[in-house]
Amino acid sequence: MKRVGIMTFLHNDNYGSTLQAWALQKAVNALGYQAEHIDYKPSKTEKIRNLLLSGNSPKLIVEGLRKRAVKAGNEGARSKSASFAPFYSGNMRLSPVCADHAALKKQSAQYDLLLSGSDQIWSPVWLNPAYFLDFAGKKPRVAYAPSLGVSRMPNQRKARRIAGLIRSYSAVSVREQEGAQLLEPLLGHAPAVMPDPVCLQPREAWQALATRPGRKHPYLLCYFIGDDPSYWERVERYAHKTGLRVKVIPVTENAYHQPYELADGLSPQEWLGWLDEAAYICTDSFHGATFASILQRPFSVFRRYREDDPESKNSRIDNLMRELGLDAECEDIPWEQVSARLDAMRQRGLDWLEAALAQALDGPTTVFTARK
Repeated sequence: MKRVGIMTFLHNDNYGSTLQAWALQKAVNALGYQAEHIDYKPSKTEKIRNLLLSGNSPKLIVEGLRKRAVKAGNEGARSKSASFAPFYSGNMRLSPVCADHAALKKQSAQYDLLLSGSDQIWSPVWLNPAYFLDFAGKKPRVAYAPSLGVSRMPNQRKARRIAGLIRSYSAVSVREQEGAQLLEPLLGHAPAVMPDPVCLQPREAWQALATRPGRKHPYLLCYFIGDDPSYWERVERYAHKTGLRVKVIPVTENAYHQPYELADGLSPQEWLGWLDEAAYICTDSFHGATFASILQRPFSVFRRYREDDPESKNSRIDNLMRELGLDAECEDIPWEQVSARLDAMRQRGLDWLEAALAQALDGPTTVFTARK
């Protein structure tokens, strides 16, 4: 059985990141491979090295450090972090920990093929060559639906660097149409656009994984990644309109200070359960909106970035909503239509993944196939 090593975000205490990693590993295993995530936990030295080499502005670096400090000082965030470890150990196969480039290179020898998983691992905002498998030597490599997360490149230096890193892949797909459009002039080919790995698993698989809260009263669930105070004015209007009690899965500092019940320190399974039982969901999260669609829960999308923000990541949700034929308010959602579109997305993603892995192992042919 051929072994596949997967590189994506792990241990970032993000529900969407964790569950897309689980879904991709499960999909690769179902195709007849032995999949394993490379447990990349960069040391402090490695993190500083990556920050210095990434070409990011000092403002971005300071903001990242500020968010980490808030997280470290928040008891709820620490409780949430502790709830993720059992999920990894009980539901996923991980490699020994790799703390730097040398360890990644050594670990890559254990695999027949390397796979860049999804999520924003190819973001030009936080550029880390490890997620482009720069340590893999001559091993065949495939990219399944990584996200650039932006609709324009921050600068040409990063664009050229990304283009050089991607050229070593046997097969490339990205998660958003905007990402394919950004890469096409750099590569001379348009990468295929494939659905996020969470779409590779059906609704039933997610409901089987979920741990439900068993609340007696219907509730409006808020899950926000952005820290925009105006969100809560809109939430209050929804609550008044629907008569639903508001529950909050807190991520930001602002969320902890709202006058609503908190669903804090949740495991990934519990997070799924809270979404699955919600009568209505308010979210600015790509994965929040994706799971609301898969689980068939009514939801509204909140836009996290201004349209003129060069670091805007709205393209992720915009692409999803176009694929599903929905708008931001999502009133009277035609679930039969959404389910049919999700089924088609899942089959398209599995077909591409199966072909890309097989072709990469058979020979050096490069597959940069635009979606038909």
